[in-house]
Amino acid sequence: MDSSLVYLVQTDTTVGFSSSNDEKLSVIKQRPKSKKILHTVDSFKTLQKYTRVPKKYRKQVRKSSLTTFIYPNEKSFRVIKKEDNFYDFIHKFGILYSTSANKTSKNFEKEFALSSADIIVEDKNNFFESSASKIIKLSKTSLKHIR
Repeated sequence: MDSSLVYLVQTDTTVGFSSSNDEKLSVIKQRPKSKKILHTVDSFKTLQKYTRVPKKYRKQVRKSSLTTFIYPNEKSFRVIKKEDNFYDFIHKFGILYSTSANKTSKNFEKEFALSSADIIVEDKNNFFESSASKIIKLSKTSLKHIR
């Protein structure tokens, strides 16, 4: 499997595009390249390779689900639980950029998503929209709920 391709996949939160190429995702979504895209990772061990969780929040990060954290290094990550259907996909790569499968500020359109992806990964549950993940920004001493 080629991580630089754009995959249309049912993520743990909603229908999304996943790829190791964040610029390609920005072009598809018609969003500024300066706007950062979150990473999905398959484990806390993988997360440790890319950022450091402030000691004060380690327990909260470990126990959270469907939550994206923005870390002090300004990178954002969501750890996928092993029980989630999306885990089998993300585990093949370890880490990928992930974003909703719609144009920026628009609703999900299946035709747009299907035509924009290089590879479509669909399971028996098909694609469905769900609520977006919570977003929490962490610093060494405080946290701020973004969404």
